[in-house]
Amino acid sequence: MQKVIAWQNGAIKLLDQRRLPLKVEYLACKKVEDLAVAIEGLAVRGAPLIGIAGAYGLVLGVWHSDAKNLGADFRKSYRRIKRTRPTAVNLFWALDRMEARFNSLIKSGVAAGSFKKKLLQAALDIHHDDAVTCGLIGRYGAELIKKNAVIITHCNTGELATGGIGTALGVISIAHKMGRVRSVYVDETRPLLQGARLTTWELARQKIPATLICDNMAASLMAAGKIDCAIVGADRICANGDFANKIGTYSLAVNARYHGVPFYVAAPLSTFDVALADGSRIPIEQRKPDEVRRFGQCRTAPGKIAVFNPSFDVTPGKLVSAMITEKGVIRPPFGRAIKGISG
Repeated sequence: MQKVIAWQNGAIKLLDQRRLPLKVEYLACKKVEDLAVAIEGLAVRGAPLIGIAGAYGLVLGVWHSDAKNLGADFRKSYRRIKRTRPTAVNLFWALDRMEARFNSLIKSGVAAGSFKKKLLQAALDIHHDDAVTCGLIGRYGAELIKKNAVIITHCNTGELATGGIGTALGVISIAHKMGRVRSVYVDETRPLLQGARLTTWELARQKIPATLICDNMAASLMAAGKIDCAIVGADRICANGDFANKIGTYSLAVNARYHGVPFYVAAPLSTFDVALADGSRIPIEQRKPDEVRRFGQCRTAPGKIAVFNPSFDVTPGKLVSAMITEKGVIRPPFGRAIKGISG
């Protein structure tokens, strides 16, 4: 398993995912601003992993603080990290969990040296818990996969996106070890190619047979009867089952429904935002136009052409066959099921 994130000698060590698959390089974030820029620039990405990074970031923000500045430095770090990416709720879940631990330690009157170690342990716990969660999601989800299955997935949801084996890719990984996966079709995931660059890299390392396709080829494969199910991750799931995920997920779900292909979502409970009634309330991140105008360093469109570049889209819950969580599989009607599993 590739080490993706770690606390190391007062800094956060990150695998720079912008360099993959050509180079395996690491960043050392010694300041909160370094981490924030890494998150915004997608050096570190994936909803659960962003949450883990945010937790470590709050530790980094107070690691060199003296006792009288702990509160101010923590709040400043909290505000900066919270601004990095708006859609994935795991980030805010992790920040709030760390804030609660911070406040608890302040009230207990712990000495500054011990305080920082205990806050670091809270971040380490979030990291460890996500690894355990991924394993549970993988095992529950693998039971949905029929033997000799051909699966399609979108974006990247494996070790590079989480603290463990992954969510959707975690399901695929365990199902493959059980002898149930014949092969995986990987959407390239335009415009930043997380599927092409990252998911294929992970599958190759696990020796899982995979075929890369352009995003607009999925319907053709389904029409030819070549897909048995689709599995994706999620960045925020609402109370009614609507969910946000990487742009292009909605199209995949519509195609799957039309062609009678089961469509599964794998995500931890930290991705559920039951305070939002439906997907219309999810904030959608808009990214820079040149991510679409260029293909890597090569310009592929006129320099001033207007660009619509949302990082995510929202898929209605009614298009989802089942959701896979660390507490088990839930099925429609999702409103009742989500309330029961997250309550």
